[in-house]
Amino acid sequence: MTSQTGQAGNSCKRAAANRWIYEHPLVGRELDMKDLDRNVITTRGRSYQVMSVWGFTGVGKSALVMNTYCKEILKGDFQKYAWVDVSHPFNLWDFSRTLLSSFGSRKLQDSEHTHLYSMGSQNPIPQCREILTQQTCLVIIDGLQSTIEWDLIKAELVSGSNRRNVIIIVTTEQEIATYCRGDKGHLVLNVKGLEADTAVELFEKVSKKGKVAEIGELTSICGGLPKVIVEIAGSFAKNTDRWKDALSNNKKFMLELENNGEFLSLRGLLDWMNSSFRNYADSLKSCILYLPVFPRNHLIRRRRLVRRWIAEGYSRDNHEESAEMVGEEHFNDLVDLRIIQQSSLLGMDDTRMDFCQVNGFFREYIVSHQMEGNLVLELRGNCVLTSQRTGRHLAISENWVRDRIVFESIDFSRLRSLTVFGKWKSFFIYQGMKLLRVLDLEDASEVEHSDLKKMVKFMCRLKFLSLRGHHEIKHLPSSIGDLRQLESLDVRHTSILTLPESIIKLQKLQYIRAGTKAPSRKTPTPHHLLSQLSSYCSGRQPVGVVVPPGIGKLTALHTLGVINVRASGTKAVLEDAKKLTHLRKLGVSGINKNNSNKFFLAISDILQLESLSVQIEDNNESCLNGTALPLESLRSLKLYGLGDRLPDWRAQLTKLTKMDLEIAKLTEDHVSMQPEGRREHTSGVIKFLSELPGLCILRLRVHHLQDNQLDVSIIYNDLELDSFEKLKIFEIACSFSSKVTFGEKTMKKLEQLKFECCSGSTFFGLEYLAELKEVLLKGARDEQLMSEINAKLENHPKVKKPVVKLEEKPSSS
Repeated sequence: MTSQTGQAGNSCKRAAANRWIYEHPLVGRELDMKDLDRNVITTRGRSYQVMSVWGFTGVGKSALVMNTYCKEILKGDFQKYAWVDVSHPFNLWDFSRTLLSSFGSRKLQDSEHTHLYSMGSQNPIPQCREILTQQTCLVIIDGLQSTIEWDLIKAELVSGSNRRNVIIIVTTEQEIATYCRGDKGHLVLNVKGLEADTAVELFEKVSKKGKVAEIGELTSICGGLPKVIVEIAGSFAKNTDRWKDALSNNKKFMLELENNGEFLSLRGLLDWMNSSFRNYADSLKSCILYLPVFPRNHLIRRRRLVRRWIAEGYSRDNHEESAEMVGEEHFNDLVDLRIIQQSSLLGMDDTRMDFCQVNGFFREYIVSHQMEGNLVLELRGNCVLTSQRTGRHLAISENWVRDRIVFESIDFSRLRSLTVFGKWKSFFIYQGMKLLRVLDLEDASEVEHSDLKKMVKFMCRLKFLSLRGHHEIKHLPSSIGDLRQLESLDVRHTSILTLPESIIKLQKLQYIRAGTKAPSRKTPTPHHLLSQLSSYCSGRQPVGVVVPPGIGKLTALHTLGVINVRASGTKAVLEDAKKLTHLRKLGVSGINKNNSNKFFLAISDILQLESLSVQIEDNNESCLNGTALPLESLRSLKLYGLGDRLPDWRAQLTKLTKMDLEIAKLTEDHVSMQPEGRREHTSGVIKFLSELPGLCILRLRVHHLQDNQLDVSIIYNDLELDSFEKLKIFEIACSFSSKVTFGEKTMKKLEQLKFECCSGSTFFGLEYLAELKEVLLKGARDEQLMSEINAKLENHPKVKKPVVKLEEKPSSS
């Protein structure tokens, strides 16, 4: 009788599973579904018993697991199936009763209404243990909130149970996901938000509105959360004007979700966000509340954000760590929390995120929950005149009408930062800004040199000043030396060629970024091709600035560059360099055969140096040959202006993760035919690079390829060897149309391929790049090349094929 009842129960479950899959098709989750299905097979095959799925509330992890759960029911590989939504406060008796009931449930997720077993006051724990021991079971535990809960479940129900069981833990916490495991091991899957194109596809599918202008921005605000997208899309379909209005009002979007009864299904998500925010450390809260300084969807440089946090006092030195290290930790914490995220499809892993975006949903939440009252004041659109405008951080939006009367009505007494997007106006410099710490004009336009003296005069307490990207700025005023509190100076990509002598008065300076890039004179390109190479990355060389004698007095510096060694006076600047023993990042140009050995000798005592960029002068391509590298701590190395070989620094580059290389000629002399007729690599740039054990990012800029061909595979005795085993990003830039070939055993972990060459270029072996996520084409749009690559990627083994797109170029780093 029990067997017949069990069969009937499973039959009902199969019907419900079929119905659920039909009614809830998952959009853009093909890869996640495949990974989850694979994890179930592996967990069962290796007797792990336990696996975990985690992601923040609303990201769609439960729906993803339910999809797999239903498919497993239909396959019938297990004898028992159960889904338990954990109630809180947690009680093992109640948990076991729900589990026991679900084992015999006729309805998915409705176990409380079905009682196959007549339990009454009978202890359900032994009965659950008996089933889990004697039968093969698939159990989903959704909503686990602590490791203590898992310890109780494991001790009473999992230990000693059937090794062929699979228990899937679904949680919002990574710590819990990694903690919950069986005795032999476990697998963890992190479910992330939908990519932008997939989010739009889901929104359009639900709203049935087709291509509407506001959909892109609305899906961005939804933060890639399927639950939010579905709710907003459904509401948008009923009342389009309501959401257009919400987009124009900074706080209205979140207020609609919180106060409108239509969105009760999102209450759990909003409660989770409120609870999580209250539990964050105060230092991290300050960093989070600071993020609305940047507009929606804005690309933010990681270094820019961290340096601003430091200037604001949100990241401070402690007994064990510098403010810089604390700021990097805060950044990584926000990445882990998905509050900030990568702006492309590229994964993180062993590479650092250079650019990020604030998750759209979190940004709207932060804007509507400014806990310190007007922390960030944003001027946008047509602001009306009011006496209530005040805040610690003023952000001037690109669409603000630049009303001087409104601006001067603001109370600047608490103002600590000014960030301008769009057109700059001289009246933005105001006498009442004497407490200002951060002046960030990186995204402003039309800044005039005449304003710089006024900035220095009225903003004497600045700790952070960025004029990055303003080519109209040709020099800094000598009064810059009066900014005695200045810690960060960013004048990268301006027309400034010389730093004033007064800069050596700034004893607190930690960070100087200067210099720009100019077209290379080496590119052997016919005149008729120049128009195609206007944005050609490999034809742009770093141009350093001249620094005054005495720069070595700025002993707090940890980032300096790019400085022109020859133009600054080799002897003086190298003597200064010896004193900068705390440098971690250094960029130089003007290196030649007369000063190269002296330069590397001068930096030999900078033991903390992690990043080095070297630009070789014209006609000195071989000046590094035979030069010793006195450093073994480098993680990033950039070499520009080489001839046809690399200096033999293999032994010193074991920690290197990032390489940026510009080389005049890359020939196939590294492949030779042996007398026996075997192909064998004997030397050469590609072989050298393949032997760097930790290399994750490689940017290769080549002016000439032999026969215009580049084969990045490594051959020995006619056999291909595993190579570039950790490489995640590979960027190629060539002067002519090129044939690029990947072997079966090269770059198996490559996720992003960037390519910049002339029309007529082609790829072979893309299907061997098993982890490839995207191909970015830089420069002019080449429809033929895009079509060719898309056609070849149809043979790629991934379920979700790599995407091909033009790169949206962010501001230079």
